[in-house]
Amino acid sequence: MGEIRVGEIASLFRYPVKSMRGELLQSAELGWHGLEGDRRLALRRAGDHGGVPWLTASTLGELILFTPVMREPSAGGDLPTHIRIPEGEELPVFGEDLVAEVRRRYGQPVEMIHLKRGIFDDASVSVITSATVDEICRASAQPSEVRRFRPNILIRTLRSHAFQEDEWMGGVLSFGEDGEGPAISVTHHDERCSVVSLDPDSARPAPEVLKAVVRVRDNKVGLYATVTRQGPLAVGQPVFWSATAS
Repeated sequence: MGEIRVGEIASLFRYPVKSMRGELLQSAELGWHGLEGDRRLALRRAGDHGGVPWLTASTLGELILFTPVMREPSAGGDLPTHIRIPEGEELPVFGEDLVAEVRRRYGQPVEMIHLKRGIFDDASVSVITSATVDEICRASAQPSEVRRFRPNILIRTLRSHAFQEDEWMGGVLSFGEDGEGPAISVTHHDERCSVVSLDPDSARPAPEVLKAVVRVRDNKVGLYATVTRQGPLAVGQPVFWSATAS
């Protein structure tokens, strides 16, 4: 079976700091470790040397209201230089004022960590369709809001039914018309946590969202994938699926 066109890229998102507010992009470079600049920074709980030492919004919900910004050229390329806290002040990303502010809210010391290959939960690229977002939000009686699900790639499918992602499991999604564009291998479903219940503009919880994910989808919505071919991504790019890599 050859490539089948399944839709187009509706939106692209990058999250420079794990669990902080994301960036809506028109284009992005897909490298071997996901979108360039995605989740290269994270707050580590000082003194925690366990397998998952990162401070995330599932523990401190208001973290999603912290906004990475680039006020000046960065030595790290795509890395932010400052973080805008919810009250509006912008603090240097590696400064003492920022970690002190987070500690004040969290109650324990943290430190900012930079990992060049990214800081991911399961895989370097996350994908969801707009129809799936609409269905979960409908089932939870909430306005449709893709940012709750924090994907890298939102796909608008040609067939507008929810959970079409299931059909892509184990296959390859490629982007662009020429067959040489970037591609990702779909590996597993995205198992969700309480972050989907947080309003991205206020951090107010709506537990019914996660309850709907559990009830309707056994707590699995969206896909994780690994990169099989690098290249540029852009909103409007056609998306193709194939059972195996070309």
